[in-house]
Amino acid sequence: MTSGVLGKLRSELRELAEPPVLAQLVRVLRPADDDELLGVRVPVMRELARRYRGLPTEDVDVLLHSRVHEERFAGLLVLAEQVRRARGAERKALVDFYLARTDCVDNWDLVDGSAYVVLGPWLVDGPPDVLGVLDELAGSVWLWDRRIAVVATLALIRAGRFEPTLRLVLRLRRDPEPLIHKASGWMLREIGRRDAHVMVDFLDRHATELPRITVRYAVERLVPDARARFVKTR
Repeated sequence: MTSGVLGKLRSELRELAEPPVLAQLVRVLRPADDDELLGVRVPVMRELARRYRGLPTEDVDVLLHSRVHEERFAGLLVLAEQVRRARGAERKALVDFYLARTDCVDNWDLVDGSAYVVLGPWLVDGPPDVLGVLDELAGSVWLWDRRIAVVATLALIRAGRFEPTLRLVLRLRRDPEPLIHKASGWMLREIGRRDAHVMVDFLDRHATELPRITVRYAVERLVPDARARFVKTR
């Protein structure tokens, strides 16, 4: 049985749906046949999650297992709000809750909206051995686990810790999925925004080993001459 608060959240989501947003989401997400899209903008869902951040864990679980795409997204955003405020064992319990349900994180927008804000604080503040979860996720057969591993490192990048990302980019360079290559390039670009020397040095050493799309994503913000130099190598 779901709570009245959960029912209210679900009703609000449907009221916030916009037909033009729905049409756009269908184009960019290419949802599975059993995935229902409403058409709610991400900033709107973030605001909703802030208001419902006290939602009980069992209700968050119901949202994560919903076939309504925005309900899963809202559940992840509520979880992120809870992680942001939690510390110690409470935060670890929320992270474990997320890791046990990554089968519900089944499209790129759900990964990108949750990985670095749910796993990120734990990776940044925890002891060094917590980074082992990135290797576990990167070794998964589930595409979205591997993308979670890469995108979660955005929190580390923002904390000035680049090595975990660079290590994963190399590990996943032969991944069969373009969505992993794109995520790797995105994270390299984020490193370059903070320390261009680190990114350029990494590409000087490894660009010829990396997928073409990774390199192209990584160098998008470089000046034209520098960008062209790396693109030519791939």
